[in-house]
Amino acid sequence: MEFKHIPVLLNEVLDGLNVKPSGTYVDCTIGGGGHSSYILKKLNKIGFLYGFDRDDMAIKASGERLKDFDNKTIIKDNYKNALNRLRELGVNEVDGILIDLGVSSPQIDLGERGFSILHEGRLDMRMDREQSLDAYKVVNNYPREKLLKILYEYGEENNARRIVDRIIEERSKKPIETTTELKSVIESAFPKKLLYARGNVSQQTFQAIRIEVNGELDGLDTCIKQLVSLLKPQGRIAIISFHSLEDRIVKKVFKELSTGCICPPKTPVCICGHKASIKLCNNKPITASNEELSENSRSSSAKLRVAEKL
Repeated sequence: MEFKHIPVLLNEVLDGLNVKPSGTYVDCTIGGGGHSSYILKKLNKIGFLYGFDRDDMAIKASGERLKDFDNKTIIKDNYKNALNRLRELGVNEVDGILIDLGVSSPQIDLGERGFSILHEGRLDMRMDREQSLDAYKVVNNYPREKLLKILYEYGEENNARRIVDRIIEERSKKPIETTTELKSVIESAFPKKLLYARGNVSQQTFQAIRIEVNGELDGLDTCIKQLVSLLKPQGRIAIISFHSLEDRIVKKVFKELSTGCICPPKTPVCICGHKASIKLCNNKPITASNEELSENSRSSSAKLRVAEKL
């Protein structure tokens, strides 16, 4: 399958990063190279881009898409290791950083990757297919309380108890092996009238399992702070999130880093010594235009937040 992925909020990202022709940029989740290709087009021969991804398909696809650009390096690794990997390469400051936290279209559309409720495939959901933990192990091996915690916290699923009870019941008979089997088990935990009312009732559970498999929220706040420390003054970081859990973390970290004194309100003199390290470029998240929504429905949940280093 060809790795095709439409870059979300492309113009807004390019505007937000305020790309300098001679600058150094980092695309933390390079995917098919969509955003990166446009960043590279704005760079001159001095400018440079580093791209990270943990998906072999993405590494291959972005390498092919960006093959005509010599001023790039693509690294197979989790972007949460970007700070150390860049320092190993002698990169101690950059002009801009992009993190697109979404799952790419090819990952969703290729059934064998096991991400989607719409395509038959073995329960997998690994972004890095070399790691051992996959969705099959989560669904079939995790104890009840751990499954409940995941569905409540990562899926914000109010019907978590019924769903987990049905999973436990079914896997006691035989392992739940495919996406369609899991979807059927989840749907059996809902009354028929609610199935019609809510529509896609499996989506939140699939999201929760995917987040657990890939550790998507683990250390995200720390990682953002580390990446901000790499920025030059007036350098910018742009982060695209696709669900409330991610956006909440981004918003919280940006607020913390953009706030000066954090002493209690009645403290007469500042004793915390805390200083703002960034300023927000947008107080409210930027969302897709009507034109983009009509061309790419997957942009509907995208939220972009941009901050500039002081």
